[in-house]
Amino acid sequence: MKPVSLSHVGIFAADVEKMVGFYSRFFGFLISDRGITSSGNEIVFMTSDPGEHHQFVIASGRPKDVPFNVINQISFRVDSLATLRKLYGRLADEKIELVGRDGPLCHGNALSVYFHDPEGNRIELLIDTPWHVSQPCGMPVDLSLSDEALWASLEARVRELPGFKPRAEWEQEMTRKLAGIH
Repeated sequence: MKPVSLSHVGIFAADVEKMVGFYSRFFGFLISDRGITSSGNEIVFMTSDPGEHHQFVIASGRPKDVPFNVINQISFRVDSLATLRKLYGRLADEKIELVGRDGPLCHGNALSVYFHDPEGNRIELLIDTPWHVSQPCGMPVDLSLSDEALWASLEARVRELPGFKPRAEWEQEMTRKLAGIH
């Protein structure tokens, strides 16, 4: 077992019901519990995994006068390119604009779509690729291509980038490095 792994994320919201509605509708999270904290904040625990009481937590108390959003991004890994495409298409139904002008991106090690949730938190939907390249990296991606054309195009592009290697090779290197610190 890993000595440390990420369990869940909690955010403050100005409009808890609006945020719960969005995360339920768009991501399929269900409310596993809700209540009031000892400090008087409403708190909603949400999950999409019956083995996890909560993966995402929304609590009231977000100040309305903060001059910037303190969350850099919240990233959700999806199970397939088909799911990434499906969720990307559903952004229009939610009337949500993409973050940035390039739309979907390939980071070499992931295909990503970025957007803002109803309170301006940057959200990333991603799938891993079978490669690793040095970061940061971001290349526009055309998700309308067929699976075969998309993967062939991306592989040709990432093979030319600094640090290119198969993901399995990068994972082996990271396993060795992590073993040295644990």
